[in-house]
Amino acid sequence: MFDMGFTELMLIGIVALVVIGPERLPGVARTAGKYFGRLKRFMTTIKADVEQELRADELRAILADQQKELDTLKDSISGAGKEFEKDIAAVSEAVDPPAQGVEETPADDATAAATETIDNAAAESTPAADPVEDEPAGKTKS
Repeated sequence: MFDMGFTELMLIGIVALVVIGPERLPGVARTAGKYFGRLKRFMTTIKADVEQELRADELRAILADQQKELDTLKDSISGAGKEFEKDIAAVSEAVDPPAQGVEETPADDATAAATETIDNAAAESTPAADPVEDEPAGKTKS
C-alpha cells in the first residue's frame, strides 16, 4: 500500500514516543492499529466491489452481444420457415389441383367399359367342364 521502509517506521515510532509519551503510547498504538485494520478491510471491500461491477458490466456486454446474435438467428430461421411454407404450398397446388367441379371424364368411362369387356371375354372363354364319355353299358372297366 504505502512504500515505507524500516527506517521510516523507526522515525515515526521515535516521534510518537516523544510527543505522546511512554505511558499512553501502547494504547494509542493499539487504537491506531485497530483503525488501520478497519481502513485496510474497507479498501479491500471497495476494491472487490469495483472488480465485481466491472465483471458484471463485461457479462452484460457479452449477454447483449449473444442476444443480438440470437435475434438474428431467429429472424433468419423464421424467414426460411416462411419460404419453406410458400414452396410447400406451391408444390401442393401443382400436385393436387382443386377438386371443385370435377366430373367423370370420358377417359374414365372408356376405362370402365374396357374393363367390363375384358371381364366378359374372360368369362366366355372359360371352358365348361369336359364331358365324360359315356361308356357302353355292357363293358366294364377292369
